[in-house]
Amino acid sequence: MILSNRNSLHCNSLPRLLFLFITLFSLTLRAQNLRPPAYPLITHDPYFSIWSEGDRLTDVSTTHWTSKPQSMEGIIRVDGKVYQFMGATPIQYKSVLATGADANVSVKYTFEKPGQDWKESDFDDSKWQTGRLPYGSHADRSHVAWTKGGVWIRRTFDWDGKVDPAALRLMLAYNDEVEVFLNGVPVFEHHNVAEDYRPYSIPAKALQSLKKGQNLLTIYALHTSGNAFIDAGLAQEIKADPLPVAQQIKAELTATKTMYNFNAGGVRLTVSFLSPLLLNDIEVTARPVSYVTFGTYATDGKPHNVQVFMGVSGTIATNLPNQEVVSKSDKGSGLQWLSIGTKEQPILQKKGDDIRIDWGYAYLAAPQNASAQLQSGNFSVLKDAFVKNQPSAYNTVAGVASAMAISAVLNLGKVEKSGKVQHLLVAYDDLYSVQYFGENLRPWWNRTGKVTIGQLLSMAEKDYTKLQTKCALFDKTIETDALKAGGKEYAELCKVAYRQAIAAHKIAAKSNGELLFLSKENFSNGSIGTVDVTYPSAPLFLAYNTELLKGMLRPIFDYSESGKWTKPFPAHDVGTYPLANGQTYPEDMPVEEGGNMLLLTAAVAAAEGNADFAKKHWKTLATWVQFLERDGFDPEKQLCTDDFAGHLARNANLSIKAILGIAAFGQLAHKIGEAETGEKHLGVARVLAARWQTMADVGDHYALTFDKGNTWSQKYNLVWDKLLNFNVFSPTVAEKEIKYYLKMQQPYGLPLDSRKTYTKSDWILWTAVLAKSPADFQALMHPVWKFVNETQPRTPLTDWHETPDGKRVGFTARSVVGGYFMKVLEDKLMKKQGK
Repeated sequence: MILSNRNSLHCNSLPRLLFLFITLFSLTLRAQNLRPPAYPLITHDPYFSIWSEGDRLTDVSTTHWTSKPQSMEGIIRVDGKVYQFMGATPIQYKSVLATGADANVSVKYTFEKPGQDWKESDFDDSKWQTGRLPYGSHADRSHVAWTKGGVWIRRTFDWDGKVDPAALRLMLAYNDEVEVFLNGVPVFEHHNVAEDYRPYSIPAKALQSLKKGQNLLTIYALHTSGNAFIDAGLAQEIKADPLPVAQQIKAELTATKTMYNFNAGGVRLTVSFLSPLLLNDIEVTARPVSYVTFGTYATDGKPHNVQVFMGVSGTIATNLPNQEVVSKSDKGSGLQWLSIGTKEQPILQKKGDDIRIDWGYAYLAAPQNASAQLQSGNFSVLKDAFVKNQPSAYNTVAGVASAMAISAVLNLGKVEKSGKVQHLLVAYDDLYSVQYFGENLRPWWNRTGKVTIGQLLSMAEKDYTKLQTKCALFDKTIETDALKAGGKEYAELCKVAYRQAIAAHKIAAKSNGELLFLSKENFSNGSIGTVDVTYPSAPLFLAYNTELLKGMLRPIFDYSESGKWTKPFPAHDVGTYPLANGQTYPEDMPVEEGGNMLLLTAAVAAAEGNADFAKKHWKTLATWVQFLERDGFDPEKQLCTDDFAGHLARNANLSIKAILGIAAFGQLAHKIGEAETGEKHLGVARVLAARWQTMADVGDHYALTFDKGNTWSQKYNLVWDKLLNFNVFSPTVAEKEIKYYLKMQQPYGLPLDSRKTYTKSDWILWTAVLAKSPADFQALMHPVWKFVNETQPRTPLTDWHETPDGKRVGFTARSVVGGYFMKVLEDKLMKKQGK
């Protein structure tokens, strides 16, 4: 049969049957109504992650999840006429007034509130301090430490008038409130949002204030919670002439694939991006290889001569666009490929949040028996040669990353109604992935150090056909499970969350062979192995592969059991990505992380049907539960995962976590045969739960804290009492809360608590599982769907947004959206329990 003939995929005269096969399962899935905030294209780990932040694949340049340029461009030539179908020619920005990230920039500043005229040019700032931008709380990104309150900044500069003011853009990075003025005229203002370097239009009135000679840029930034950062400058926008664009007909995504359909000159083009993150096959999930498949057929009954160009920018392998890269070519086992990476290769020498990988090598590979020409060189020159249909021997192997690319031209030849299909592989070999308590660890796929990238590519190519089928079946499973659990809109949320949740981790192996699944706090603080990131993301992995969740818990157990962490509660993290050498977060979360670790260990036992994993760490778990028994029920003022609006004492939802953590230990004790210990702790949890109901009850709901009756909060931690069958709280608690929550909803969701209008979408979907009726679940879930469908700006999914207007507050591309699968997990655990 042709479908089982791997070599048929490599020829230029493929029958249309194969093309139909590749799209078959996507077409059988339910039509997608949800507009994702961004479309995942290449998704493997925090460094190898490329997205399209637009409705059409040609709307914008593709980027890393941090929104930094990692351009992939695609052009199809039909009968000599070209159409762009992927990416946009990146807008270039020439610095006019450099940011602190690009140059040594000294400005005047003060932390003390100045007079009202501080924005005026004649203001006397002689007593202000002088310091170099950027300012912030991260020592690795900032030159002046700024950790609390406001900072006022004045920056004078000379303007020569040579640049068209209409082309000027404000280049700005901030966290978390900012106001910018040009010669005293407002330019930009935003509150409770964190954004990395982005260009912003400057209002006409502000541009009119520019004059030859000296001008003034002033900035007020306010730090309210979390991290702090501020940097600003001016740049000139330089646009290139765009190519004609293929007509995009639709875009669809499944759990593992994003697929686009286009019309171009009488030819239908389907482009699919498959990242085979199969949670039922860790070996495949751990391979950093994605497939880009191009399917074509004639739509007008006429034959057409077709070629496809795909280029990948050198910035895929750099942290900054001006780093020098080198390219190489090679072949073997039926494949040819190009690689690109930095000349310097600073392996594991950088850590932090807004950091991209600048070691290892990106790969673009094609089957040797496909009509493919691979070239590296200047991106513009490579594209221009294809557009002009002038193949050349031009091939450079070194240059600045933003100018360089690796590319492929696929010659599909005469395309008729029967259609043709070809594919490429995009891969990344990071050589070493993370540092784990002083030891540099290789990626899981090369944990022995004996597998070459050529062998990996060969395995991936050999599995191409099999994985098309396997991923389609798995996509169907994900959708079917979610449809059954929560309906069509819920299933769409799960599909959007799936790849993002997995790709915010790295799979590696400890020296003893145990699996590690290390998370990165993307656009949060850059921590690695954070417990209160593991906790919300856990439902996805509990539902489909507990080995990965155990791989998230091991670093925290290892840290405590090594003696390096001596406190009676778990650490918050094990470092700053990719260096997992010990906690770097400046503040502990004692009750939060203690409850998290106990509950997740119990959840693993429930999902696996045994407590073997818990038994390995029993002494550590016993230490943590003792802490919760002593200090968890009525917690003192301390940080918890929801303290965006400030720390709280006597937090009622945190108290639930402590109570259920104690119950979790009791349940685990029963499972390992310690019935007396088990009943003791379950008894303690029941007594505390009864006290909680009395202390937190304020009539028609339960309070945010035990001492503030006019408050409320989401009690999402209560979900484990239901799912893990503890039954220490009365069912009336959840019933009363759900009834109250339905009154407090805003257009884009249920606020996190009564202090602010923002929310966390992962917690909403946990809270919704507390609802007894499907109608109430839908009522709580639908505003989240509406938010995801309408949110701005277009970035990978955020989990922190405003409920009145749906605007993103902060965070991007975090793993916590794995929590969207809580309703699926409920179904699976209830089935195990025979309910």
